[in-house]
Amino acid sequence: MNILIIDIDSKIPNLALKKIEKFHLDKGDIVTWNMPLMRYDADKIYVSCIFTKNKNLCDEWIGDALIGGSGWDLTTELPSEIEEIKPHINLGFTTRGCIRKCPFCIVPKKEGMVRVVGNLLDLWDGKARDVVLMDNNILALPEHFKIICQQARENKIRLDFNQGLDHRLLTDDLCVELKSIRHIEYRFSFDNPTTLPTVKRAIRLLKEHGLSPSMWFVLVGFDTTFEQDLDRLNFLKNSGQDAFVQRFETCYHEKKYIQLARWANQHNIFKKMTFDEFAEATQL
Repeated sequence: MNILIIDIDSKIPNLALKKIEKFHLDKGDIVTWNMPLMRYDADKIYVSCIFTKNKNLCDEWIGDALIGGSGWDLTTELPSEIEEIKPHINLGFTTRGCIRKCPFCIVPKKEGMVRVVGNLLDLWDGKARDVVLMDNNILALPEHFKIICQQARENKIRLDFNQGLDHRLLTDDLCVELKSIRHIEYRFSFDNPTTLPTVKRAIRLLKEHGLSPSMWFVLVGFDTTFEQDLDRLNFLKNSGQDAFVQRFETCYHEKKYIQLARWANQHNIFKKMTFDEFAEATQL
């Protein structure tokens, strides 16, 4: 069989499509990626769309392809025989779901409550030094998290918790684990001013265990004012932390939010200049 796979918008390896590829290659099928001209020669077509802004790009495939991804809908699932495949591409999930119900996040609707779906060795190819974990809230399962850290230590794997870690769940125990493994910069979220007390506690814990600075995702323009967003960023700056501004779609193209992101997301500038200094020097 000739299989055509179309990845509409993903900038990183798409785990679902990699599972599909392995499933068909193991059957002896020929798999072609991102070649729309082959659509009429393909026996089966899979299309993935991650971002809702690109959903319209899927329209031309309706009727000819199996379309899925969070940008398309939250209900389409892979057949079980494909979903269970471990493609060993050094990227993926060891847990699915989340204990939180953040109003801006689709994970609870799409994946439900947090649960274990595998371990580090299910993702690792046995050779790579780095593995990217896409788990949405791995710290919600602390014993599983400790197993993952143990596997990383034993195999000298450097971990990248790509989606960030839940700062509210940090404990001395978990900080010891975080300190014990090779890692890419740890990431956390400071999505709302109401979590300031737990952010302060987390930063204190991280500093006590020699894990500072860390990087903090800061959602702006969702249910906060510009002044509240700037206050959060200044707090992180004054606490010796790095920040990464994530603009909500309703303010994405506003000049002041673009400028805010340019200031905070360039860590060397964020450390050296105030926002007002940056704004004056780079007037849009």
